[in-house]
Amino acid sequence: MLDNMFSSVNTLQKDLGASWLKNEVISNNIANVDTPGFKASHVRFEDLMAEAVSANDGTLPLTVTNERHIALPSAGGSIENVEPEILTDETTSTRLDGNNVNIDNEMVDLAKNSIDYYTTVSKINSEFRKLNSAINVT
Repeated sequence: MLDNMFSSVNTLQKDLGASWLKNEVISNNIANVDTPGFKASHVRFEDLMAEAVSANDGTLPLTVTNERHIALPSAGGSIENVEPEILTDETTSTRLDGNNVNIDNEMVDLAKNSIDYYTTVSKINSEFRKLNSAINVT
């Protein structure tokens, strides 16, 4: 019962964790902008979530919450199983020293990720405010 009540919060929590990981990866790229031979890394998460949703014909998969429910075959992956991946770009080199970190792109990615992170936090807070107002109905 409680799992169903917090399913949207659990999905938002997964997004929040991915945003935190992105922030760490971007910060690592920025810190190593002058390191010879360093290769930039990026986090892949949104694509994996989109694949999990589109594998189910654009709908979220149904969940069986009772042993008496009819189990439907799932066509694709579950969004609960999606985990962010860190990918290192070994193919490019923008400088003679072999480093491929573009500081301008990293700063834009950092700003975008900060906006995404705080938007997700706001959504989670909204979910808990709704729950709080439902509990405190007088």
